[in-house]
Formats: sequence, structure tokens, C-alpha cells
Amino acid sequence: MIIGVGADLCDIRRIQDSLDRFGDRFRNRCFTEIERTRSDRKPDAAWSYAKRFAAKEACAKALGTGMRRDVYWKDMGVVNQRSGQPTLQLTGPAADHLVRLTPPGHTAKIHLTLSDEHPYALAFVVIEALPLS
Repeated sequence: MIIGVGADLCDIRRIQDSLDRFGDRFRNRCFTEIERTRSDRKPDAAWSYAKRFAAKEACAKALGTGMRRDVYWKDMGVVNQRSGQPTLQLTGPAADHLVRLTPPGHTAKIHLTLSDEHPYALAFVVIEALPLS
């Protein structure tokens, strides 16, 4: 059963402006260490950061919280599975909220897809509740 859906479109130029203006303050406030490491290795880091920023916005929408109710940027981190497929790892209040959304006898699975076409980055999140085996 689907318990949440969210999408976000982010302007890569806006993220580049934030990186240029605020540097590490922006990176450290909004992104996990894993996200910073992965993005900073890319030749166009702003593209990677923009996709991750969009993923966080989309996730907050799927959770039904937006960026409030104690859900913070770093509580949602894009991680890649062994296959390379991206997903989101939630911590703190975001993880707590997901637990409250998940029906008893189910486990939550977060599906994430990312795309970019300059000047935009796109993220789409679906949160699914799967019955426990």
C-alpha cells in the first residue's frame, strides 16, 4: 500500500548560487556526510547537490510534513544501494514520523528516482508499506 508520494523540481543554478555564497555552511546544514562526499567527487557538484536537495523536498512531501514539524534537512539522506539505485535513509524525527505513518504489521520502503536536465534536477519519492512476512 502507498502511504506517501512526493515530487520536487529544483533549479541547479539556485543550488550553485548557494554553494558559491554559503559554501560549507550550506553543505553542512542541508546534507549528510555521505551526500557531501559523493557530491564533492563529481565534476559538477551542484548537479549532484541539486538532485539530493530535490529528494529531501520530495521526501518531506511524501511524509506529509514539509520542512517543518521537526523534520530537518539532514534527517533525510540519499544513499545508494549496492546496485547503485538511490533511496533515502531517514534518521531522527523524520524516521520517527515514518514509523507513525506505517501501519502495524508493515514495514516502510522508500522508492526514489532522480533525474537532471540542466538547469533542473528532479526527484520523485514513493513510500510504500509492505506486509511483514
